[in-house]
Amino acid sequence: MGHLEVTHEGTNDVKRARKHTLIQEYEMFRMLKGESIVEVQKRFTHIINHPMSLGKTFDKEELNIKILKCLDRSWKPKVTAMSESKDLTSLTTTSLFGKLREHELEMNRLNVQESKDKHVRNIALKAAKHKNKQDSSDESEEENLSLLSKKFNKFLKINRNKEYNKERYGNKKTSDFNSNNYICFGYGEQGHIKVDCPNKEGKEKK
Repeated sequence: MGHLEVTHEGTNDVKRARKHTLIQEYEMFRMLKGESIVEVQKRFTHIINHPMSLGKTFDKEELNIKILKCLDRSWKPKVTAMSESKDLTSLTTTSLFGKLREHELEMNRLNVQESKDKHVRNIALKAAKHKNKQDSSDESEEENLSLLSKKFNKFLKINRNKEYNKERYGNKKTSDFNSNNYICFGYGEQGHIKVDCPNKEGKEKK
């Protein structure tokens, strides 16, 4: 075996090994977490171009099935719908990725709308809680005002009774009825009444 034949054989071995590695990468291809359809398309196109350059051919339907199978669980409803359609045999990979991008845009729009609706509901819920709290506070204030009003009315009633007693009995104090203010009719001295007069018996005898 000549030098050229050995070199050619070695080159073929390298090509076969390289081709085998690229096909394995193609078979293990999966959508990454958080990856967009555009990013999937770029990686997928890059992976299939190398084996094709080494002579590997891919059937159109085979590529489309591979694309659908590589998508994550969130794509399952769309994958099921497209797998059951008759388009996989006629669609190019570019067209298939175009349909997936349209679906992705619609899903993103719905997610944004749901997020806005949730935000609005949270604001409404907070407003309702605040109103209930305020209403409860208003009721407490009303109870306090009612209690204060009752106490004030009681105070007025007591004062009215005092005024009434003043008018009825005059403004004389208890001290006005002290026996010191009266002259003893039995003895003629101030400071005690006749009943208490110490000279009552002597006076009467006289």
